[in-house]
Amino acid sequence: MAVSPEVSFATLLRTLRVGAGLTQEELAEAAQLSYRSISDLERGINLSPRKETMRLLADALHLVGAEREVFEAAARGHVRQRNKPASGAVGGLATATRTLPRDITSFTGRQSELGRLIGAASQIVEAGGTVSIYAVGGMAGIGKTTFAVHAAHLLADRFPDGQVFLRLHGHTPGQRPVDPAEALASVLQTAGVPAQQIPQGPEARARLWRDYLSGKRMLIVLDDAAGSDQVRPLLPGTAGSLVLITSRRHLTALEDAQAVSLDTLRPADAAELFVQLARSGLDPGDPAVAEIARLSGYLPLAVGMLARQLHHHPGWTAAELAADLAVARDRLELMTAENVSVAAAFDLSYQDLDDDLQQTFRLLGLHPGTDIDIWAAAALAGHEFAATHRHLEALYDQHLLIQPGHGRYRMHDLIREHARALAAADPATDRESAADRLLDYYVDMSRSADHYLTRWNSARDFSMTSGSLSMFRRFAAGRTQPAG
Repeated sequence: MAVSPEVSFATLLRTLRVGAGLTQEELAEAAQLSYRSISDLERGINLSPRKETMRLLADALHLVGAEREVFEAAARGHVRQRNKPASGAVGGLATATRTLPRDITSFTGRQSELGRLIGAASQIVEAGGTVSIYAVGGMAGIGKTTFAVHAAHLLADRFPDGQVFLRLHGHTPGQRPVDPAEALASVLQTAGVPAQQIPQGPEARARLWRDYLSGKRMLIVLDDAAGSDQVRPLLPGTAGSLVLITSRRHLTALEDAQAVSLDTLRPADAAELFVQLARSGLDPGDPAVAEIARLSGYLPLAVGMLARQLHHHPGWTAAELAADLAVARDRLELMTAENVSVAAAFDLSYQDLDDDLQQTFRLLGLHPGTDIDIWAAAALAGHEFAATHRHLEALYDQHLLIQPGHGRYRMHDLIREHARALAAADPATDRESAADRLLDYYVDMSRSADHYLTRWNSARDFSMTSGSLSMFRRFAAGRTQPAG
């Protein structure tokens, strides 16, 4: 591969941007430039940025001292590769394979999941074997990215050839998920391949990326994946590397991926997280802290937002905040921080659904119980059993439902509030019809139960035929269609 001895400004800019954990859109916003300007510079279309553009970019990337001098010299075309290529360099250009975002000092809990990953990494280092892929899943706000980044920092020294972090924007406001071909171009430039030497086709890019990873021990974090197809081309082809993928979906179609499903925090961990972020001298055992954690649904995003509110309002007390949450008609309205909110995080998942799934999701918010079976959900939604089953599984796939047992589904408290708030915008007649269908279903089921119990109790020997007993057990498990 013939390579120019010059370090192109396009390569340097992309390397610095990726190292800072920024997308092109985020860098454009930070530098107050257009997305087109950043894109043209990184693709080498614009080879001579203006002095003011160069200054804005350097400021946005927080470059100072020698780093800034090199950046400005590269923009003028005055920097050449004088030293030997760095270990792992591609095509003679230095790589930038330490691109993990900063770790979070307030990380709390998740010891079981961390222990599992660390144990897996030890086996990779000791025995080689196949590529190890872990899909970290969970509902919005559960802390998937925080967990993956924390785990990657703990494991970094076991993967000396580099740690690469790539945002795939499966759920980023105002952005489409990153196309796999563009994601491959990004990691290849991070690895040191000049932009003009990256192949055009996605398959050729994937081959070049696998070739680069061959024989290396690298840790790759693919954050916020939209689905299996998006991440599959980015996976290594040979043993020795560890891949952590975060996603709001169950990546069931991803071969050999082991699932790490994150649940809400334990009550004690949620209280500890609140105290760390509030920084107000509170004790995790304070009853008000425990109540705030409970009303936050033990969801890290919600706990963190409320803790930071308390931190920035020194006149508040934890007891007052807990009281406000307890009487709030909409707790989600209180869980905001600047332009981020728990409701907005949930809504990104909701917007991914088609119209039928959105309707089912909203109607489930009207159910008064903690969990629901498929037949009751079918009555509520007014759909056939098979269609309802598909809808429930699709919502489960998006981590919008929890499945406590076969055939039964449950919503997290805060997600139920969000679904109920969305349903409030539907016509009142639609909501009333759904409630009537659900009530009719439960009345019918009660009559069926009474029918079977009466037959059972009236039998002289209190016995039932094997067929009736089977029917009764199926009814008790919530699997029997109500009698007509």
